[in-house]
Amino acid sequence: MLRVENLTVHYGKIEALRSVDLEIREGEFLALIGANGAGKSTLLKTLSGLIRPREGTIRYRGEEIGRWGSDRRVREGIAQVPEGRGLFGILSVEDNLLLGAYTRRDREIRRDLEAVYERFPILYEKRREYAGTLSGGQQQMVAVGRALMSRPKLLLLDEPGMGLAPVIVEEIFEVLNTLAAEGTTLFLVEQNAHLALTHSQRAYVLENGRIVRHAPSAELLRDDAVREAYLGG
Repeated sequence: MLRVENLTVHYGKIEALRSVDLEIREGEFLALIGANGAGKSTLLKTLSGLIRPREGTIRYRGEEIGRWGSDRRVREGIAQVPEGRGLFGILSVEDNLLLGAYTRRDREIRRDLEAVYERFPILYEKRREYAGTLSGGQQQMVAVGRALMSRPKLLLLDEPGMGLAPVIVEEIFEVLNTLAAEGTTLFLVEQNAHLALTHSQRAYVLENGRIVRHAPSAELLRDDAVREAYLGG
């Protein structure tokens, strides 16, 4: 579905990603793990079109998309749930969700909104409230729901469980697992390696801006080096 080759990204003179190669297969739940500062969020922002790479190619369904803006990538089916959620706190929950459908012109937006409410019933109860007044977990649900309103074929998720209570994390990942079962391709960036590897099918390990390992997630869970570095031994 998406292939990255020799991707290099700089912030000024600082190299954030170096010669990254990875492949996302249609319909899979893929994860990227790594320590803080490894370049995980930078990679997602580059795939979303928010950062331009210095070198390398990104092919989506066989087409080079390096010159596409972030808006076109959303229209073509690539949506991101950003770290920190990025909600408009002074707008209602429903208005935040509808912003996810901004690039759409079809007549099924209302039906998709109802589908988000079915996945996250608490959002229906809170739909008229300001998004900024919600709990952290509820705000994360809004962020996921907003991305779903664009009808993504590839959903990029940046630390969706960060800072949330375990029960909320479980609820959000139940929705993600359902989306994967329904055919949405998921690319999860997550510092909690155990969480990422437990839910994904395959994973890459990013260290200091470089991919150093990739394998089935179950294999990485058993790998001594991965356990020592990311799973607490």
